[in-house]
Amino acid sequence: MPISVFDLFKIGVGPSSSHTVGPMMAAFKFTAALRDKQVLGQASRLEVHLYGSLSATGIGHGTDHAIIMGLLGERPDAIDPSIITPEIATLKETRRLALDRQVDIEFVWERDMIFHEESLPHHPNAMKLCAFDQDGRALLENTYYSVGGGFVVDQSQVDAKLEDMDTAKIPFDFNSAEELLAICKRENMSISQLMLENEKTWRGEQEVRNELWRIWQVMCECIDNGLTHEGVLPGGLNVKRRARQLHQRLIAAEQNTCLIATTFSAMEWVNIFALAVNEENAAGGRMVTAPTNGAAGIIPAVLHYYMKFQDGACERNVVDFLLAAGAIGILCKKNASISGAEVGCQGEVGSACAMAAAGLAEVMGATPEQVENAAEIGLEHNLGLTCDPVGGLVQVPCIERNAIATIKAINAAQMALRGDGTHFISLDKVIRTMRDTGRDMLDKYKETSKGGLAVNAIEC
Repeated sequence: MPISVFDLFKIGVGPSSSHTVGPMMAAFKFTAALRDKQVLGQASRLEVHLYGSLSATGIGHGTDHAIIMGLLGERPDAIDPSIITPEIATLKETRRLALDRQVDIEFVWERDMIFHEESLPHHPNAMKLCAFDQDGRALLENTYYSVGGGFVVDQSQVDAKLEDMDTAKIPFDFNSAEELLAICKRENMSISQLMLENEKTWRGEQEVRNELWRIWQVMCECIDNGLTHEGVLPGGLNVKRRARQLHQRLIAAEQNTCLIATTFSAMEWVNIFALAVNEENAAGGRMVTAPTNGAAGIIPAVLHYYMKFQDGACERNVVDFLLAAGAIGILCKKNASISGAEVGCQGEVGSACAMAAAGLAEVMGATPEQVENAAEIGLEHNLGLTCDPVGGLVQVPCIERNAIATIKAINAAQMALRGDGTHFISLDKVIRTMRDTGRDMLDKYKETSKGGLAVNAIEC
């Protein structure tokens, strides 16, 4: 099934695309299904069942809260993040839930929010929603899987072996980097040009450009918010925000020393941009999945770096960057995974690093072969990266990990631009290696907080 760049870049809220954005969207879809079946008004009670990684780290990721907001009729791309905490507090106190903001039902948190240790077969991020009438009869039951990056599939799609009901025919379909490069060569197109033609399947060209520019504006707002807010991040680890203070120090240093944009100062700016985004994500702020929330700082930081330090950078560059990055994200999702619960953090930060490297190479004038090389370098050197968040929170090591991967992405693009696009290991082979490595990786290193830093950080 075709994947759009807008499937990878979704506006939502923190701290996790798979554990927050996806579950909220699943609950929203469940509520819509109750409406469509004309049984919404008959609902008297709900049960929420969480499985696998959603159960193991769901509280730290706000999965339970996100589902409630979806049941209230809120969408992740439209919700005001500031309403979540007071809404949850009211529900717990009153034990009443306004389903779709229309039907008042009982919801007892300790009874109706159920965490299961086992995983369901299709994917570790699983949730089941059940609605009952006043006599206890089931009105609707469905199982949803949050498969990474905010993508959600339900049981019917799984049974039909579909992850997307979209049957649109795109002009330049590709399932591998080899196919992508062959099409670019045959059509004499850049990767961003090819992606734009595919996106025109769903939207007019100007709408594609406008929507990508809007995505970029939300990314910029997220950076600005991260550079403005300070204090301690929620969740109990007492992790302090650093981006604002580091930003102020860097500005002061540049003013005091008349520092011109050097490689070293540029690196500091990039680090700060990435930290700002991921601190805002950890605080539950408005985000753009890129391709996930856990890795959301890398692409905005690299693109912001380009827009800040490249003379003549303009809106067209933003569009081309995101389109080229999207092509790599599509390959990672199709042939491996962008879900930390499925393949570890290599699927999130690794994919984002590859996407950012490709986007930067594209706007720096790279050939399609050089873009593919940049992506390969970015992903190859994140292979095996585990997902072991301390306390189940998207804070340690996630925030700093985004900053480190941002520098890797810029370096990967620079190395690729110095070559002619030929290299020993292809992107396709690296993506397959990520898939195989993820399959072999122990579950305790795949967003369960049962291994690695998550347990070694605990003081006994």
